[in-house]
Amino acid sequence: MKQTRTGLLLVVSGPAGVGKGSVNNGLIKRNRDIRMSVSATTRPARPGEIDGVHYFFKSENDFKRMIEEGAFLEYMRVFNTHYYGTPKSFVEQELKEGRSVILEIDVQGAMRVKEAYPDAVLIFIAPPSMSELKTRLIGRGTENTDAVERRFATAYKELDFAEKYDYIVVNDILDRAISRVEHIISAERCRSSRNGELIGKLIGGRKEL
Repeated sequence: MKQTRTGLLLVVSGPAGVGKGSVNNGLIKRNRDIRMSVSATTRPARPGEIDGVHYFFKSENDFKRMIEEGAFLEYMRVFNTHYYGTPKSFVEQELKEGRSVILEIDVQGAMRVKEAYPDAVLIFIAPPSMSELKTRLIGRGTENTDAVERRFATAYKELDFAEKYDYIVVNDILDRAISRVEHIISAERCRSSRNGELIGKLIGGRKEL
């Protein structure tokens, strides 16, 4: 008898520049049974984007209908323009087939997912220090000084939510951070609450003795 291989819903958050994407991409490359969630959005597809691969592209009417039907684990409207959301059906199908799903979302979205799906595993990716985070933000070279300062100020607000997460992983060295998340996944699969079937089989086996 084996322990559960049921997929886990992994919610990964952290400040901009902390390296969430690098950690998640590393996990997927090293583990065939982990994949990123595909979000739904009302924004138009960009050149090269494929429906169902990069996003599920929806009209605003379709998206609102899905909201009314309770079809999202979480959703939000960005800058009062386009909607983004995590479809329940996609996530639940992946989990049912034994694959773990990563949701890379902000802290507000993570709290909504935890409320809707208490079994989710929340992981907060933290920088080794705030000064290092600022260095990384500047090093990206994608934003001006004002934008970097806004990102940095937002990071402190996001840190206020860190204690609400199940785990905190410091991304000091990328490979080490990826390994830490892999260890979390292994530990979560060993939880007694996830191994009811195994326990049931073991208890049932006493009749055979």
